[in-house]
Amino acid sequence: MSNRHVRKMLRKMASGEPVEVAPAIATLTKLSRLGCIAQQFGYEYADIRQGGGPQGNGYVMLIVPDPRPEARARAERNRAAYPNASDGGALPPLDPEAVGILKARITFDITAKYTDRQRILLTAAGAVPLALPIGFGLGSGITAVVIAAGVWAAVMALIPVGLTVNRRYRAKYEALLRAAGFTPVTDSAGRMRYVPPGRQLPGHGNPFAGGSSS
Repeated sequence: MSNRHVRKMLRKMASGEPVEVAPAIATLTKLSRLGCIAQQFGYEYADIRQGGGPQGNGYVMLIVPDPRPEARARAERNRAAYPNASDGGALPPLDPEAVGILKARITFDITAKYTDRQRILLTAAGAVPLALPIGFGLGSGITAVVIAAGVWAAVMALIPVGLTVNRRYRAKYEALLRAAGFTPVTDSAGRMRYVPPGRQLPGHGNPFAGGSSS
């Protein structure tokens, strides 16, 4: 995990506003570690979406201020103990178990982002710009259309495999979260999420509204 990403995130957090964290190469492990560092300084993970990175196909994680007294006290202790954290200095040690749990939350949120029907429609629409260049690159006229249709059909044929893999990932991380005491809740969009014991979803309405890029 790059110190540059940590410094940038911590400096954004100084505003006290919601912050969007979107490293150029945003692996789930990297985002989980960044999220756990943010928790040490008074913020908490809120949600994740796609749209980050140079190509727009990476992940963007939203973190928001944690208003709980214990979170504020922890942040004060860590700011006193690690005063140069935002300038590349020492950081609080991370608990591997906490990183793993946050990664499970993030992964579950990704897998639960769309229903199966929505995934099918998105795949069908996304396959068109993939199939057309291939078709017209390999042929012309009716031949190009036939090739493009074949490519589109091949992509659609893979949908059942993708849905099965998504369900398995979702079940795996849902089991991990339940075992850790997390509670299922439904957000304003009707999507199932998991929150820590005794907690509620952070933010209201669209959690990404007003976030600042990091």
